[in-house]
Amino acid sequence: MAKIISIINQKGGVGKTTTAVNLSALMADMGQRVLLVDLDPQGNATSGIGMAVEDKSMYEVLMGRVQMKNLVEKTDFKNLSVAGSDIRLADAELQLVNVDKRETRLKTALGAVAKDFDFIIIDCPPSLSLLTVNALTASDSVIIPIQCEYYALEGVASLVQTIQRVKKTFNPRLDIEGVLLTMLDGRTNLGLQVVDEVKKHFKKQVYATVIPRTVRLGEAPSHGEPIHIYDKRSTGTTAYAALAQEVLKRNGVKVDKNWKL
Repeated sequence: MAKIISIINQKGGVGKTTTAVNLSALMADMGQRVLLVDLDPQGNATSGIGMAVEDKSMYEVLMGRVQMKNLVEKTDFKNLSVAGSDIRLADAELQLVNVDKRETRLKTALGAVAKDFDFIIIDCPPSLSLLTVNALTASDSVIIPIQCEYYALEGVASLVQTIQRVKKTFNPRLDIEGVLLTMLDGRTNLGLQVVDEVKKHFKKQVYATVIPRTVRLGEAPSHGEPIHIYDKRSTGTTAYAALAQEVLKRNGVKVDKNWKL
């Protein structure tokens, strides 16, 4: 059965989708069967992996109109599949409000395909919404990306409280997989100070890998490619490859020693 991990932060622009796409793609390249679930109505994870939504999306899955197995598509990249979304998913927020078992719709949908994958990575919307609650209810754990900037920890307390509420009410197995520092500009003292501050707050939950601020990471989605395909020599590729190895190691998965970019 797949390990289900949500990438979550209610703040936008922290590298959430970038992390979901590149972590998924690099774990897949390392031999894991990975499903990337786009639960953000912006659909950036879908387009960032070079896919497009046509007649069905995660909206239809959550509304019970399409089975998850009929939505999942293989991408052009090794071992990586995607369940795509677009702006229609925004309607689910309103339409699910009065639906029975509204918080467990995604959990039920993923349960039907979990045996086909080693990892399922969910890209959550930048809000603490019903979609996010669905993701947390379906997940084994969460990765929290935190940008290395002023006010980095602003809002993180409410995010952790939401995680704890979902853990208590819907999903007792839910835990924090790790905290990821993103968009580090190593030339500034501020960035390094934020790293220290986050490590003091979350201690051993912080990944050793830090994602740097790099133009190439910003360019890759417009080409519909993960960073290691777009530019395997990029510092972003090196960082996300290290993160993928770190996540796999924490989950007791050995990366083939012969694997290379």
